[in-house]
Parts: sequence; C-alpha cells; structure tokens
Amino acid sequence: MGTLTVLPVAPPRQPVGGRVAGVAMALAPVAVLPLAVVAGLVVWAGDAVLAPPLLIGALAVAVLALGSGGLHLDGLADTADGLAVPGDVGRRLDVMRSGDVGPVGAATVVLVILLQASAIGGVLDRHTGPDAAIAVGVAVVVSRGCLSIGCARGVPAARVEGLGSAVAGTVPVAGVALVVLALAAVALLLDGGRGLAGVVLVVVSAALVVLTACRRLGGVTGDVLGAVVEVSLTAFLVVQAVGLQ
Repeated sequence: MGTLTVLPVAPPRQPVGGRVAGVAMALAPVAVLPLAVVAGLVVWAGDAVLAPPLLIGALAVAVLALGSGGLHLDGLADTADGLAVPGDVGRRLDVMRSGDVGPVGAATVVLVILLQASAIGGVLDRHTGPDAAIAVGVAVVVSRGCLSIGCARGVPAARVEGLGSAVAGTVPVAGVALVVLALAAVALLLDGGRGLAGVVLVVVSAALVVLTACRRLGGVTGDVLGAVVEVSLTAFLVVQAVGLQ
C-alpha cells in the first residue's frame, strides 16, 4: 500500500525478502482498493451533478495519478523512452535511469491519459453513473493485479538494484494464475461480460509489455512495472467504452 498509493504506512521492521515481496505483489489489487473506491466515487459524483463525461474522465484520471504519486505514469514515460532508444541494453537502461522525460515518453503519457479520460467519458455516455463508477473501480483493481504478471517466476530483473530487482520473479506461476482467475471472477460478477473481456485484454497487454521489456531491456524494472499498470488500466477502460452494452 505504501508503494502503490500515497497513503502513509509504517515502513517494514525488517528487510523484505523475495517471498514477502511476491505475496505483496500478488495482493496489489487489495492494496489499491481505497484508490479504486475514490476514483469510482469521483465518477459517480460527477455524473450526479451532470458534469460533462470527458471532464469526469479527466478528473478520475487525475485522482488516480495523484493517489499513486504519479509513480506509474513516470514509469510509463521512462519505459517508453528506454524502449525507443537504439543501441544496446545498457544504453536503454541508462536512459530510463536518468529520469529525464524525452519526446517519446512525453507523447506516450499524453496519449495514455487521453485514452483513459476519453474511455471513462465513453463509458458514461453508454451506461449509468453507478455502472461507470463500478467499471472504473474494477479497472483500477485489475490493472494493479497485472503486477503479478510482471513479477512472475522466470521473468528476470533488468538491473541488480531497484524495485524491479526486489520483486522480479517472486510470484509463482500458480500464484499468477490464481490472481488472474480471481480478477476475472470479480470483473464478471461486478461488470458482466465487459469486465471479463477487459481482463482478457489486460492480461494480453500486460504480457506484451513484459515480453517486450525482456527482449529489449533484458528483464523488468520498477519503471516497466509502472508501464504495465498504465497500459493495463487503459486496455480495461477502452473495453468498457466500446464493449458490450
């Protein structure tokens, strides 16, 4: 919760080992439940006061960004810049480590924010406020659940230091499958066929990000995991906007 949200929590009393890190990543959907509830309430309240759908979408995205400390958007920007760099793996990782946002990273963040806000607006155009609020809340939970895919056993860390190295390869494959099945069940229960379709696309999208990172970077980093969250969130919301009635 202290990593995935801005909520103040006490630091761990002892070093976090691989087993604890794996459990933490598997429980990421639970840790972000407060953020999911707040984002859903923003959508519900905005619809109740008849605010324009796109404005509501922008506010919900802003709440998610603020509630996570901008961590995932920063990771998305750094990952996009790193993947776009020609040359060897070392150079790509250096670009990601620098923290400067290049043109590719900036453009990617802008595009993703536009897609997320527009998708939430699209959901509000097609569904009631409470239904849209549930869809957004589920999207937040599902997108964080995909962190287990990025931390699956067998996925290497691109560096020997940093958040990625602490959590890479810590979630057993069976644990990943259990998380995905749980997310699918929750999405189906709360959001019907749209929710289930969203989980399918999210899993595919997250896997593609991880596979690309392994091929271009040699593994995952904390930035890559942030990119997984943002890409997954976007994928789920797009399905909600264009999917089943």
